Amino acid sequence: MPDPPVVAVVGPTAAGKSGVAVELALELGGEVVNGDSMQLYRGMDIGTAKLLPGQRHGVPHHLLDVLDVGEPATVAEFQGWAREAISDCRSRGVTPILVGGSALYLRAVLDEFDFPGTDPMIRQRIESDLAQRGAAALFARLQERDPAAATSILPGNERRVVRALEVIELTGEPFRASLPDHVYAFDNVVQIGIDVPRAVLDERIELRVEQMWAHGFVDEVRRLEHRGLREGRTASRALGYRQILRFLAGDCSEDHARAETVTGTRKFARSQTTWFKRDPRIHWLPPDSPDLVGQALAALRS
Repeated sequence: MPDPPVVAVVGPTAAGKSGVAVELALELGGEVVNGDSMQLYRGMDIGTAKLLPGQRHGVPHHLLDVLDVGEPATVAEFQGWAREAISDCRSRGVTPILVGGSALYLRAVLDEFDFPGTDPMIRQRIESDLAQRGAAALFARLQERDPAAATSILPGNERRVVRALEVIELTGEPFRASLPDHVYAFDNVVQIGIDVPRAVLDERIELRVEQMWAHGFVDEVRRLEHRGLREGRTASRALGYRQILRFLAGDCSEDHARAETVTGTRKFARSQTTWFKRDPRIHWLPPDSPDLVGQALAALRS
């Protein structure tokens, strides 16, 4: 008997991926594997739009709430965790449904993807440059050395900028050159993309941020700060969390933090869309379709 397919539900933030993944899991008897790099963290709930237990409708979810906010996480580690969860599902005859918008993380899981090594001395030197010269100067260096990579990395994502510069120095090649071809690591993979028009997505993002604030996002960050969020190398850089930490430190007003969260999330969504649109294997579906899940199931059958 062949293994169940590996299903991935992808697209930009606020596209409605999590709900679609749960509906597909209910139809297929599947289980959801989280593909969002920040939903790995315990307590990062409101700001990551993590589904509440009741919204999961009894569908098992893997790789949610597995790390404390002070723990770092790398794409290479996530690749191993997610592939293990996917293989476990398939070994039990269960369809794994990978869902998220962290494009690099998803590619690392789905595709043949070997990571360039690391050099602590190079990394330390670049991080020292970051501390001395600032994120803008380092991002300008990346734009000069690898313009294509710079278009897919947000200027404020210091960890990704440092890693890109490290890979460029290690390999002597552009960072983008280290990305894999479109060759799946698993057999029978189907990617479903939720294709939201930009104007609609912008509205959704603004509404989502307003709802996050109304549901206590600032208090969530305040609680997590006491649990080591500010010192966390990965979690502290999450959109919204980074801006609220600045507000709590007195570096900006709350209104400014909220506005910056909207602006930053919109930029991130555009970057996500650019990444995903480069993948010709994705079956794109309109989010306003009255039979979105039915169309996704049809794509699976085809």
